[in-house]
Amino acid sequence: MLLGFIITAKIPAIADRDLEVHAVAALLHDIGWDPTGELVSEDKRFEVDGANAARDFLHREVPHWDKHRVQLVWDAIALHTIGSVVFYKEAEVQACSYGIWADFQGPDRVHGGLLTWDEYNAVVKEFPRLELMANLKKVMCHLCVTKPQTTYDNTVGEWGDKYVDTYDRKGKLTQDLLDTCDLDSK
Repeated sequence: MLLGFIITAKIPAIADRDLEVHAVAALLHDIGWDPTGELVSEDKRFEVDGANAARDFLHREVPHWDKHRVQLVWDAIALHTIGSVVFYKEAEVQACSYGIWADFQGPDRVHGGLLTWDEYNAVVKEFPRLELMANLKKVMCHLCVTKPQTTYDNTVGEWGDKYVDTYDRKGKLTQDLLDTCDLDSK
């Protein structure tokens, strides 16, 4: 969250945003990784599970929030792994993703050099990464094993391709489905 606030302060076009929406989305963005299974479905991507759980939480805990604010949180969480889409959404959605992406990739990969190593290191000093990448790998591989049908069309499947021996997307990609569509011949 803090990295997103640092970065977004340097982008005038999205600096004026709903800070509370940004903060809530950033804090809840990975609850779809819930290891207890209470927030996790059998048939949805982890991002959608997380977005749905966040929406349920907001309806329960802050019923005065309007539909637009709740939808912004949902969008920020559901879309945070889709870089080709998320950075064209509303300011709050973009801001949340800037922070998430910086957390995982570091300052050198933040578009436009908007995060310095000094800023990044100051945040990480107070909030250590705690083997973030090793834990990410475990979660992604777990999803490929336990919910493979939710991983075929997204980056989670790349973890399965690389690290899970029993994982196979062959015949399950969108292109495979479209290649076998025979509607034109009817």
